[in-house]
Amino acid sequence: MKIGINTRLFVKGKMDGIAWFSYEIIKRIVTQHPEHEFVFFFDRLYDPYFIFAPNVKPVIVHPQARHPFLWYLFFEIGIKKALKKEKIDLLISPDGWICLDTNVKTINVIHDLNFEHFPLFIPPLYRRYYTCFFPRFAQKADRLITVSQFSKEDIGNLYHIDENKISVVYNAASDDFFEVDAQTKKETIQRLTGGIPYFVFVGSAHKRKNVERIMQAFDQFREKYADFKFVFAGSNKYWDKDIKNTYNCLKYKSDIVFTGYLSTEEMNRVVSSALALVYPSLFEGFGVPIVEGFAAHVPVITSNVTSMPEVAGEAALLVNPLAVEEIVSAMEKIAEDEQLRTTLVQRGKERCKMFSWDISAQQFWNVIQEFCK
Repeated sequence: MKIGINTRLFVKGKMDGIAWFSYEIIKRIVTQHPEHEFVFFFDRLYDPYFIFAPNVKPVIVHPQARHPFLWYLFFEIGIKKALKKEKIDLLISPDGWICLDTNVKTINVIHDLNFEHFPLFIPPLYRRYYTCFFPRFAQKADRLITVSQFSKEDIGNLYHIDENKISVVYNAASDDFFEVDAQTKKETIQRLTGGIPYFVFVGSAHKRKNVERIMQAFDQFREKYADFKFVFAGSNKYWDKDIKNTYNCLKYKSDIVFTGYLSTEEMNRVVSSALALVYPSLFEGFGVPIVEGFAAHVPVITSNVTSMPEVAGEAALLVNPLAVEEIVSAMEKIAEDEQLRTTLVQRGKERCKMFSWDISAQQFWNVIQEFCK
């Protein structure tokens, strides 16, 4: 069978959560199934790093799809032509976008519908595109895959999709996340905070990630606990006026460290050296940093809403993300109770075993097999 895959997010050095999901799943499927031919559709000059096996044919489709108008042209003109030219039997899109004007069977992966629940966090033009096209993408696909039972129910309810059409394939932590040795922890803490213990948040500082309340919670925590800092590990390119104002009003903003973009290797060192991971996001389709924290053997504080309880189970402290005082209380428990930290790390190690890229790739392939008959 000739399988086309939307790989436009495979851009080395610029991979986000959805791109890594795509990478980990597709790499395994391609290498494990040499009996099939895979056509990768890129929107720009590709890195040979992403051509995983001899059964992969790379094809560049124009225009580059990095803006709502170009998304439309890329999928409805570029991909449509490429599907016909390459005689594709099945199209897989791991990032939610598909071609609407095609008869080619399609498996689409919609990770979550955060833009439906928090539309004001999305720029207006992007918001209009998402709310206009994603319901159509969901209806058009022959099969849908999503990354949690929560997202499955959310997509089914909002877009009126039969639950039998939707399969759940979990995310997992990269193999690059593990507990680093004591010396590496000591060196990392010294480099980041001058040797002072710290809490860490992982990801882009986006409003949906609740960064304003996280900052406010640390400021209140720091009033009582002097010997701690907070590290934001990731980009702050999504900061808006509200986030900047919140930061500028903090009493202890000098105790907050911003790392900027980090490689996966460095991110692991930063997470594994932390006292705990603080991730009380407002909305997640899965919440990969939770599992990364488990894999790096640190306690985790996360939210009691959307998919996060499903992912964390009893291995994390769950808080109401809208209640700053609950985030503060959880941080205080972590700071004061060594036995609690030990218990959470042990539970996290066990919980992490539930999430495996090998298992997820096999589950994804099981869906594909329905179209191989």
